[in-house]
Amino acid sequence: MSTTHPPKASQAAAQDDIEYAATPPPTQAPHVTVRGYLTGYLLAVALTVAAFWIAMSGVVENSTTAGLILIGLGIVQIFVHMAYFLHMNPRSEGGWNMLALIFTLIMVVIVLSGSMWVMHHLASNMMPMSPDEARTMQ
Repeated sequence: MSTTHPPKASQAAAQDDIEYAATPPPTQAPHVTVRGYLTGYLLAVALTVAAFWIAMSGVVENSTTAGLILIGLGIVQIFVHMAYFLHMNPRSEGGWNMLALIFTLIMVVIVLSGSMWVMHHLASNMMPMSPDEARTMQ
């Protein structure tokens, strides 16, 4: 009379792992479509053409206003690329993509503002030189 022993717990866990690994991932509808890429491409081209038109035609007389409009178009262009080509949204990768983006933006703001601050203070603390002093230095 032979008795069958139940499998050990580690063997059962290993069998579950093998079965889980052999199971194909569930099929999902692709989030990438030709229509999505085409929409992103057309938006990117339209924003680029608008920026060149504003910069080259002189349609906006005030350079400060033109610069602010171009910066706004550039920011919109960044979001178009993130949404349509990088497929980033607050839900992708469990929110980690958005957290990494926010961290990157904070670092960029710190580096740029610090650089501008240092350059401003260097420029304002430079001693002016008279033309006579400039000639004697040569």
